This record gives sequence, structure tokens and C-alpha cells, in this order.
Amino acid sequence: MKILVTGAAGFIGWRVSGLLLERGYEVKGIDNLNDYYDPALKRWRLKDLSRYKRFSFKKIDVADRRSLMRLFKENKFNAIIHLAARAGVRASLEDPWVYLETNTEGTLNVLEGARTYGIKKVVLASTSSLYSYASMPFREDAPTDRPLSPYGATKKAAELLGYTYHYLYGIDVIIPRYFTVYGPAGRPDMSYFRFIKNIYNGLPITVYGDGRQKRDFTYVDDIAEGTIRCLNLKGYEVFNLGNDRPVELMYLINLIEEALGMKAVIEWKPRHPADMPATWADITRAKTLLGWTPQTSLEDGIIKTVRWFMENRRFLRT
Repeated sequence: MKILVTGAAGFIGWRVSGLLLERGYEVKGIDNLNDYYDPALKRWRLKDLSRYKRFSFKKIDVADRRSLMRLFKENKFNAIIHLAARAGVRASLEDPWVYLETNTEGTLNVLEGARTYGIKKVVLASTSSLYSYASMPFREDAPTDRPLSPYGATKKAAELLGYTYHYLYGIDVIIPRYFTVYGPAGRPDMSYFRFIKNIYNGLPITVYGDGRQKRDFTYVDDIAEGTIRCLNLKGYEVFNLGNDRPVELMYLINLIEEALGMKAVIEWKPRHPADMPATWADITRAKTLLGWTPQTSLEDGIIKTVRWFMENRRFLRT
């Protein structure tokens, strides 16, 4: 099978592509290599994927409809794993237009490509940021129509487009909602990455609120496994992919301190209104229909992440 992976140079796209390639799939990766964070890290991930003969890459923005349609015309894909997105809650408040272009219009372009060229399966990545006022643990049938940021709003719009294309054109649209993904080679804007870097370099870390906010941190390899299993499903399905074990932010910081053997200097700031106080995934549906459960504990995952940081700290300094 030949799979199109959008956002292949991104954190999750890199691990999904790698796991597909290890299992014998052919992968065509696309990414616009934008500068939301330093593209050097994206190029590092692409270099890692270049080890595989079945991997090829083309620089394309999913918001560029003409280039995307040309790609579909020139290739025969069996399925699409659509991971290209602008991420980051706070950043979406500063430039909501680029979030609309990538997350919503880009998804529309991908779905149009699937419709036009007869691709009957699309895995569409979504987010736990949709569960703004739901009771915990978050279930897939909870209300998701009150997102707290443009990021959440544009991802919800992408989900709705996915359902429309499933209903009208019979495309299988499978939607995993990710919960706070972390791991080696992750996004530098994520809190755990900044905590590791600053603590190691003796710099203060910023904690918003009282540090008691909870997140369902989920290791990237577990997320990649769940995403690939979505290829086996039909119809329109929505799943939570989370660790099912929310922990306080201060506990995460303590784990990083222990792994580095160093103490953090904390600068406290008020909680941002777009930040959710807690996330917690109910993963019953993923267990039942995907046969999926997370395999990596937060304690082990942080050790692996800190080890990667130490092994690559010379590169990361650049």
C-alpha cells in the first residue's frame, strides 16, 4: 500500500511515517516546512526517514490546492493520513488566519483530493482541545462545540468537513483525537521540551497558574501506533488517543528534574484564559475498536525523551 502522510516532517508525522515504513508500507510525505519552530528540527526528522527506500518527500503546503491536486494526479494513493496542521493554542490567538488556512482549508483540499481521485480512506488527526467544557474523563460523545481558541475551532471545522465527505461520497474518515503528545524530537514550543532545555541550561522555566493543571501526557510511539490502526476501520469514527492517566504539571517537572539530576528555577505567571485546566481521555472506544492501549508510562517516556535530548544537545544548541 502507498500512503500519503501530510505533515510528515512534523513530530507525529515523523513517527507515523517511520512506523509505516518499518511495516513495509510505501510512504509519500509532504510538508511545507514552515517556521512556526526552527525548520532544522523538521529537516532532522526527514533525514531520519530518508534511511528508508520506500520513503519519498515533496515540499507542499496543504493550503496550496493547485500543488496538492497535481500531487494526487501524479500518484496513486491507497489512503491518506492527514497530520498537517498548525498547532499551538496561544499562537492561534496571534495569527488565527494561518490556522484557518492550514487546519480547515487545508483539510478541505485533502478531502477534495480524496474525492476527486477515488481515495476511500482518510485518517484525520484531531485534538483534545475540543473538550473545553466537558466533564472528565472526556468521552467522544461529549459536546465539542465550544472551543476556547482559534486552534480548537479550526480543528472542529476540519472534523465537520470530514463527516460531510464521508456522508456525501462514502469516504472512510477516521478521526483520532490526540491528548498532549510528547517524546523525543518533539515540538520545541511544548512545555516539556522547554522545561528540559531550560533546566539543563540553568535557565528559569515559566509555569502558568499554580502548576496543578493536569494533562493526559501520551507518548508519541503510542500515538503513532493508534493512528496506523485507524487504517483498518471503515465508516466515520472518532477516537480518543490518550494515556488515560492525567498528572499535574508539577509532577512532570519533578520527573524531568530527576532524569536530568538538576533542579528547576520556576517563574510563576497567571493562567492563560485559553488554557484548559485539565485533560483526561476516556479510551474505551480505542480499546474496543482498535485494540489499542498506551504502552509507555510517563515515567519511562520522560527518561527516553531526556536521553534523546542529551544525545542531541549539540545539534539542539544550533
